[in-house]
Amino acid sequence: MAVISRYRWRISLTTAFILAALILSLVATITTRVASHATGTQLTRISSDPYTNPDSNHKTQVEPDTFAFGNTIVATMQVGRFFDGGASNIGFSTSTNAGETWTAGFLPSTTVNSTPPNSTYARTSDPSVAYDAKHKVWIISYLGLRNPFPPGPVDVLVSRSTDGGLTWGAPVVVNATGVFNDKNWSVCDNSSSSPFYGHCYTEFDNNTSLNRFQMSTSTNGGKTWGAAKTTPDKTCVIGGQPLVQPNGTVIVPIDDCFESSILSIISTDGGKTWNKPVLVAQLLNDGHPGAIRAPSLPSAEIDKSGRVYVVWSDCRFEATCNTGNNDLLLSSSADGVKWTLPKRIPTNQVGCTATRCVDSLLPGLAVDSRTSGNSAHLGLVYYSFPSIFCDFTTCQLNVNFISSTNGGASWSKARQLAGPMTMTWLPLTTQGFMVGDYFSTSIVPGDDDATPVFMVANAPTPPPSCSDLNTGAPGQGCDQATYTTPEDLLQMVGGTNVSNDVAHSGVMKAKSILSAPATAY
Repeated sequence: MAVISRYRWRISLTTAFILAALILSLVATITTRVASHATGTQLTRISSDPYTNPDSNHKTQVEPDTFAFGNTIVATMQVGRFFDGGASNIGFSTSTNAGETWTAGFLPSTTVNSTPPNSTYARTSDPSVAYDAKHKVWIISYLGLRNPFPPGPVDVLVSRSTDGGLTWGAPVVVNATGVFNDKNWSVCDNSSSSPFYGHCYTEFDNNTSLNRFQMSTSTNGGKTWGAAKTTPDKTCVIGGQPLVQPNGTVIVPIDDCFESSILSIISTDGGKTWNKPVLVAQLLNDGHPGAIRAPSLPSAEIDKSGRVYVVWSDCRFEATCNTGNNDLLLSSSADGVKWTLPKRIPTNQVGCTATRCVDSLLPGLAVDSRTSGNSAHLGLVYYSFPSIFCDFTTCQLNVNFISSTNGGASWSKARQLAGPMTMTWLPLTTQGFMVGDYFSTSIVPGDDDATPVFMVANAPTPPPSCSDLNTGAPGQGCDQATYTTPEDLLQMVGGTNVSNDVAHSGVMKAKSILSAPATAY
């Protein structure tokens, strides 16, 4: 397993049908096959990998993002994951009826493997989806890994849809300055009362310049993007998720570049300037078993009032962070400056025994945008290992869901959606076995249920592994696709489960040591 190192990438989807001549988009096809898994939960497969290029793993998909506006939900994901970064293409799956049915396809003109092909880019990665209500445009942002790759450089691109997320245009450049960009994420200001209504923001970091925070703004529905702006201290970051308050203030929960703290970066002038970061919380992670690739990136969402919620994987409530397992923590803020103390989400019992030691990771948070405060509805998909006493040949990975109807004060009982999955069923990357660096849940505004999107792996054909475990060479018999739950299955019921656990005093001392200098990153 010496093949694991420190790159961060995503995956993409493959061949679809060409729509019309001038608009370079693929014909999306309805793919709503319902599958039953070991948990007994019915799942809907909304996309799968059709590509056959021999230099990446097939059939594999990783790392989804979703966004809901009106009754439309758009999901995007990597398709055909490479061992050393990126994917064959970016896929999408769109529901126009709140998750009842889905139409799937793949972005056009993105890479040498897309339809039509684009010789400029060898691979794509890191898809994120947003909607611009003013211009009535869906936007998927992603990385374009220039051909040949490695070594790059890596550009930031977007594809646009003007027909409700069913077909997509050719890539538009956000940033192509000859550097190695990483970890993009997009959001749009959809509040008609905001002075910056119709502004869209794409955050990324410039890995060539010590992961420098970068933010580009579009005011015309993603047709063109302004020059990237940074913070006064050129903050070193990774994995931001920008959100926009009703008054137009943009709040970006984001990791520092060492994944040792979660920061908040703010703009109050429509993206013209960005403030120095403030500290949300120290990030304490005790690692994960099974050689899984699972960076400690935040998952962030916003409620109707503009309160921002952030969830991440953290070990501070597990004795001295030495047990090897992690919980999911929640912090929130009304202004992006003052944040609540991290609170443990009761996904499982705290602590470990000789037979039980649960590790929770890779959260994907949703907040119903029509709810707020003490009545805010939160839905959370996440992965877990029921026991950390395992290695990559014996670890079992599950997908779970939990909900709150009172702003995270209490929660439902956790529900297993899929699994167990064996680690070797997953595609191998330089950082480990991969389902994704991030995940996503969406709630159609005002709906009574949530729509999580996640990856489920089945045994490859032939067994035993998706990728070559000695060399990392890609396999062609993998089976890791994108799934969700049927409409109305995951009701936002909330519950009375709370966690009153207190963080270990030694961990709290470490937190106080880091609180002051974190604002100077």
